[in-house]
Amino acid sequence: MRRLRSAPWIRRLVSETTLSPHNLVLPIFLRENESVPAEIKSLPGVKRLTPKEALAQTEKAAALEISAVALFPWVDDADKDPGCRLAVNPENLVCRTIAALKKNTPEIGVICDVALDPYNSLGHDGLVSDEGVILNDETNALLAEQAVVLALAGADVVAPSDMMDGRVGVIRSALEGAGFIDTKILSYAAKFASCLYGPFRDAVGSSGSLRGDKRTYQMNPANYGEAMREAALDVGEGADMLMVKPGLPYLDIIRGVKDGFGLPTFAYQVSGEYAMLRYAADAGALEWERALYETALCLRRAGADGIFTYAAIDLAKLT
Repeated sequence: MRRLRSAPWIRRLVSETTLSPHNLVLPIFLRENESVPAEIKSLPGVKRLTPKEALAQTEKAAALEISAVALFPWVDDADKDPGCRLAVNPENLVCRTIAALKKNTPEIGVICDVALDPYNSLGHDGLVSDEGVILNDETNALLAEQAVVLALAGADVVAPSDMMDGRVGVIRSALEGAGFIDTKILSYAAKFASCLYGPFRDAVGSSGSLRGDKRTYQMNPANYGEAMREAALDVGEGADMLMVKPGLPYLDIIRGVKDGFGLPTFAYQVSGEYAMLRYAADAGALEWERALYETALCLRRAGADGIFTYAAIDLAKLT
């Protein structure tokens, strides 16, 4: 077996898995203006960007042939409410940024999160009843409205990450009813109630407002079969692509989704995964570039066609 490992050229030649910038999606956190803090203390090396800064970052990503960016807004507490009305305002920060990006860098895809947590004064992905219950169907109606608003602004892909039952079908119907038949749906089909989302919630400003937890709608990390049933439902409702989140601790789920359904499958190297690598590298416990490349390659090997990662710029330079 060692004959095929004896030199770099032969290792490259017989490599079973490849990683290129085309496999990468760069998440971008947006801030309204420079009065909003740029630094994210729990996510070293990642900043919130103004629309102008986001344009420059997207130009850099496009030059490296990264396939797409994904937008997530930081919303001031004063602009949040339990009805999440800013989520469906066509003049909100995300919509304005989409329009600017599509005009400035039309060659790169724009993926937009469909979820209410950045806009919700209660911190949840769904509308909350007076009794504290996350309302499924009422949330779906608002998510569909949000998806149409994002498509109208120019989003190429809408990505429902809320984990409400039936939302893909409702969103698909709303998009087609509004004439957006080519807008793609990347469904977070298997999003687990993970401890690894903390830095992300800090980045979008939802951690301090969250009341309770999200385990009544995000998945139990113990469950494989349930993840397959979730993916099957989303495929039947019209999803074009499927997401597994988090990434590296859920390689078996990624492989199961890819093998079971054959749709383009994505993994999200979530904020906690990224932060662990970054902190360990900063402490000298591992080599940043090698660890970053290896973990991304493993996500690809497990079946991920695309990888959302905050380190997309660094990774693209390594491939």
